[in-house]
Amino acid sequence: MPHFQIRVAAAAALILFLLSATSPSASGKNPLKVFILAGQSNMEGHAKTETFDYLADDPKTAPLLEKMRDPSGKLHTCDGAWISYFTGTGDSNGEGHGRLTAGYGSRRNPAEDGGKIGPEFTFGITMDEAFDEDVLIIKTAWGGKSLFYDYRPPSAGPYQQSDADRERDRNAPENAGKYYRLMIKHIKFVLSDIGRVCPNYKSDEGYEVAGFVWFQGFNDMVNRNAYPETANSDSTNRFAAYTQNLGHLIRDLRKDLNAPELPVVIGVMGVGGKHPNEKNAEFREAMAATADIPDLQGTVIPIQTSEFWDASLASIDDKRGKVRQMRYLLRTKNKNHANKDGNMTPQQQKDFVDQYEADLITVAERALWERGASNAGYHYLGCAKTFAVMGEAFATAILSQRNKSRSP
Repeated sequence: MPHFQIRVAAAAALILFLLSATSPSASGKNPLKVFILAGQSNMEGHAKTETFDYLADDPKTAPLLEKMRDPSGKLHTCDGAWISYFTGTGDSNGEGHGRLTAGYGSRRNPAEDGGKIGPEFTFGITMDEAFDEDVLIIKTAWGGKSLFYDYRPPSAGPYQQSDADRERDRNAPENAGKYYRLMIKHIKFVLSDIGRVCPNYKSDEGYEVAGFVWFQGFNDMVNRNAYPETANSDSTNRFAAYTQNLGHLIRDLRKDLNAPELPVVIGVMGVGGKHPNEKNAEFREAMAATADIPDLQGTVIPIQTSEFWDASLASIDDKRGKVRQMRYLLRTKNKNHANKDGNMTPQQQKDFVDQYEADLITVAERALWERGASNAGYHYLGCAKTFAVMGEAFATAILSQRNKSRSP
């Protein structure tokens, strides 16, 4: 059912959902566990399922691949994990839902299998193993969305347009926080009629909002308008506002879902791996610093996703970038390269680039790229191994936090 078709009968259930979010099961069974996943394109997930075999090349991840496929070799479908995924482009949003399996990554049509995974796949597999009761993932993610504007939480206050915003007629204050509101609206919609997504759900068993994963940041990291560069002598992190806004989002989400102790995992931006440039390092620090805000300490866990960056594929991607650059330099008749006089025909340019690529990238490297990568660097190279390990790490962190909070 499209998201906007909320039945009138569901409205009454909305009143009850806040009261039942952490209620014990009336039937004596443990309540359904609900996990919220939100963010931008990397939460959507751009790893094609064709790259799954790459996990088998590493003894550390080969066992995880066995969980991602059934014994017959088919992509695994969870028995006890379900998903509602709300996404879209522009004002056109929709939902895909059902038993969790591969294909709930980035989608052109929200209701159709996109052939990709994000962190949700192995996150759900891990949670399905961890709990006897069913698990529900509610995922809301849209590519290219910022925290300072698109996901701006209510308690962050009104958005103040900059001069550049006004000059370019963008970021109207009244639209700030649109995607936060869409996220909350969809979560409440799903929770008002859980049986629509989880057919086995019985209302007397109840549910618990048991964890939240935030995986976002690229659009904030590259925005110099919202986060102006500071003088070298200034020790203040230029992304300090991100830390505060993420703190606001966590508080507002907990309030809106009546889950004051909700465990939170932050997927800290890890594009580029373990040796980030100064800007990336500063942004990572700002994301992780959210866990140090006094009233959030002990309930927010930052996970450094740079640990899952694939350096081998990244090295090949760097070479692929050089090939693209050479193609551009020939086409634009760069004065320092072979077509500076403009005499090369299109075919000669192609032949030149083909030879350049053959000399630069070995046959083995090409095969490795085809096996493990399916997208650009800012999407973690579309590597299923990266997203699979990431999703498992997010789930493990929440489980660890839940166990810690229940310890005497």
